[in-house]
This record gives sequence, C-alpha cells and structure tokens, in this order.
Amino acid sequence: MLFKDLGLSTELLRAIDSLGYSEATPIQQQAIPAVLSGRDILAAAQTGTGKTAGFTLPMLHHMQQTQPQNPPKTRKIRVLILTPTRELAAQVAASVENYGKYLDFRTATIFGGVSINPQLKKLGRGVDIVVATPGRLLDHIDRGTIKLDSVDFLVLDEADRMLDMGFIRDIRKVIKRLPVSRQNLLFSATFSGDIRELANTLLNDAVEIEVAARNKPADLVTQIVHPVDKRRKREMLSHLIGARNWKMVLVF
Repeated sequence: MLFKDLGLSTELLRAIDSLGYSEATPIQQQAIPAVLSGRDILAAAQTGTGKTAGFTLPMLHHMQQTQPQNPPKTRKIRVLILTPTRELAAQVAASVENYGKYLDFRTATIFGGVSINPQLKKLGRGVDIVVATPGRLLDHIDRGTIKLDSVDFLVLDEADRMLDMGFIRDIRKVIKRLPVSRQNLLFSATFSGDIRELANTLLNDAVEIEVAARNKPADLVTQIVHPVDKRRKREMLSHLIGARNWKMVLVF
C-alpha cells in the first residue's frame, strides 16, 4: 500500500517523498488508519519495522487538521511520547521533525544526563510535541516547567523495555497528570503478561496489531553468529570491524 492511499495530508506526503519513501510497511498500513480513526492501539512492533512513522504521521495529520488558524504564542503540549532511553528519544524526535518539516509544530526532546537549562529555554518558547524519558519528564513536572493538561496523544514506545528498566511507577505518575480524554498508543516488541496488564489499565477499546511472529527479529535485520572463545571476543570484534570497514558499531 502506498502512503498516498492512507489519507494523509499533502504536507506529510511531501515530507515522506523527500525522505525517499513511497510504500508503507505492514505496521504502518495498520497503525495509521487506526490512529486516524481515533482508536487506542496495542501494537507489537520491532525496531526496523517503521513503527515510528506508524504513530507520528497520523498524529501530525490530526494536529494539522485541528490546529487553530492563528495559534497563540504560548503553545500547549498536545503529544507526549515516552521512551526508555535518551538515544531512542533523540531518534524519535528526529523522525518527528523530519515528517513534520512542512508543518508549524515545535518538538522538545527531554532526557536526563545533560544540562536541564537548554530544555528549560526550549520549553519556555512553547512546544507542541514532547519526546521524553520518564525520569527527566517528572523533574520538569515537579519544577512546573511542563504541563500535560492539553495532551491529546500519549505514546509509549518500546513499552516492554520501559517496564524491564523499572519505569512503571514513573509511567503511572505521568499518566495521573494527563487528561482523561486522550488517545493512547502502546508499542512493544512483545505482548508479555506485564504489557497486557499495563494495556488493560491504560487503553480503551484498543485495536491490537501484530504484524510478525512474537519474538521474531525485524525482517530488515540480519543476524549472524560467530562462534569464538570467550577470551578472544574482543580480538574477533576488532578483526571484523577492520576487515569489513564498519563505520558504525553498537556493542552490548
């Protein structure tokens, strides 16, 4: 299915085209219409499936359609996207800005481990979309520098990782600050028991989307195993990086 067949605005289609995309992935084909229809979502989606566009594009479309013609200088946060790590927060925020580059929306990325002052300045100028990790977000809430009473969309991205990292209490604290009337989108790599429990307390009449077998890696990810003695793992890694001229490597 092509993006142009999904009912998205001209400005969003223009941004998608500029990024070199034309055909939607399976998760996008199912998630975008569901979000546009106003439904909550529980989706199983791995990294590399295009899930970020699956929730970003329809949210931007909704915001564009409901934005006042003359928005006030003091903007209110309409979208809150929670992620487990600062790296993912930065990645998601970059995607939001790329897809929304022909729209007049401002995005703030909020995470810990860095000075809070630049975040305070950006929030002070007014933002429409916040991408945040739970801990630093709560710091801003306690300071009174973030108010969530106008949020239309709550997105939990990689919710299973957030639960594994012990963020459930922080998530519940954040949820208490949100309007009761909102759209909730929960994305997780798996539908574990804990995720089901969270979904039951968060989502209302949700559309359930599962485009791949559970615990299966994304189709765009190739996995290769190199058997090696434990003492020579670093040597093997160094050899592979040099021999294959890898420019970017992430080591766990």
